[in-house]
Amino acid sequence: MATPRIVGPWVTVYRPGPDRFDGPDTVELTAGRVYAEWVPNDHTVARGRDGRWHALGITHPMTTPANVHDGEYQLFHAAAPPGELADVLVDGLWEELPKALRPTDRPGEPPQIYAPHVVQRGDAYVMVYGPDPLRLATSPDLVHWTPRGPLFWEEPTTRDPMLFRVGEAEHLIYCSLDRVMMRTASDLRTWSAAETILRMPNGIAPESPFMVLCEGAFYLFVCGYDGLWDGSSLAGAYQHKTWVYRSDRPGGFDPANPIAQLDAHAPEVVRGEDGAWYLSSVEWPQRGLSLARMAWE
Repeated sequence: MATPRIVGPWVTVYRPGPDRFDGPDTVELTAGRVYAEWVPNDHTVARGRDGRWHALGITHPMTTPANVHDGEYQLFHAAAPPGELADVLVDGLWEELPKALRPTDRPGEPPQIYAPHVVQRGDAYVMVYGPDPLRLATSPDLVHWTPRGPLFWEEPTTRDPMLFRVGEAEHLIYCSLDRVMMRTASDLRTWSAAETILRMPNGIAPESPFMVLCEGAFYLFVCGYDGLWDGSSLAGAYQHKTWVYRSDRPGGFDPANPIAQLDAHAPEVVRGEDGAWYLSSVEWPQRGLSLARMAWE
């Protein structure tokens, strides 16, 4: 049985810079004002047809801990220079591009946009994102996005989607309360009934689930939030404990038997052109997007 381990140093490839907050106004933030410090969160990493690696994710200007998610109305977009992933893992190398899918780009939707995940399907890139209901957007180039409408809503909450394909079937996993759920479809539109694939123990809320198929087994990476946050700093809301579970199918994960625990917040598993594996993390070990080499041992 392979077990994932972090075997290289964290490299912070993207560090957010100052930018204008386009609004609308929030409790602490003013539309049109430039803020020096921005906070990234749940994200996605994808290879573009332009030969560059791209990352998109939640972001907002720094606020007080009392309003830790205030202004999460747009996605950060960072891109590496052209090249293979192993060659662009350089501190601060990735370029910050204009924010994506601001509220004015998504008419008729709430201003919030959470936890995007991007996959390539044919000639297009497909993004699933929240909040409720989960939604779909498409792009020809990872830069220009067109919202395509809602998918579904798992009462009372649906969050942190991740899309993957097994054979011809699309699988969408997401969080709802203390559970990681899964639905399947053949067309990204007509989804099956929900299946609980993991129920977290001891009142821990799952965050940012990510599924990987390796050596014939399915591995579910889940970041957890234990609720033990006194509200005194942002760090307590961005916990960096990630559990890994294994199953012979994309479901039926045993919450009592994680096979590994890794230090990463909202991680994605990324595979480079040379076959090497990497784990990503935001807000840990520092502000920005970081990647570290991962091995299956």
